[in-house]
Amino acid sequence: MNSYKSIKHTDAELVKDYINGSELALEYLVNRHKLQIFNFINSKINDRDTSEDIFQDTFIKVIRTLKNGLYNEEGKFLPWVMRIAHNLVIDHFRKSNRIPTIENNDEFDIFQFISDSSPNAEHILVEDQILSDIQRLIQELPDDQKEVLIMRLYRDMSFKEIAENTNVSINTALGRMRYAIINLRKLIDEHKIVLEA
Repeated sequence: MNSYKSIKHTDAELVKDYINGSELALEYLVNRHKLQIFNFINSKINDRDTSEDIFQDTFIKVIRTLKNGLYNEEGKFLPWVMRIAHNLVIDHFRKSNRIPTIENNDEFDIFQFISDSSPNAEHILVEDQILSDIQRLIQELPDDQKEVLIMRLYRDMSFKEIAENTNVSINTALGRMRYAIINLRKLIDEHKIVLEA
């Protein structure tokens, strides 16, 4: 029997263990998050076989990044993997010349700014930099706005869930999101961040 009690290990600890040579740690990470990641992919693709391919590709990219020592999302493993999955879904639609049906109901979507018809290594690096810049700017928002934005974008929570979690009305949660977007756009302009690779 292995000595792991995966439930007691954080994602960050499992990532570290995997980087240090434990294949078992990766297995726990995949098992812990596979349902949420697969369901996210399948909700966009609506084809089980294609979704399974994209899920596999997502973890190939995760493994490659971890093995190459390029992972620096300490404690934010799931949002990072979800971004990889999201980008692979976008790539899938680009390759098949279909318009992606990825919507955020008129809400802010970081990924709407990222456009390129031919993804390559340089593009991926630039894309990662854009996401890194935006994540840094999110930290500059007032706490109440930052909280709503993170819950919505990174945890994929509904406004009803956000309202319940923050003990405010749905209208207040929506208002905070709106102000967060306005302020984030101002910060993007102030910092002169180019949102296209």
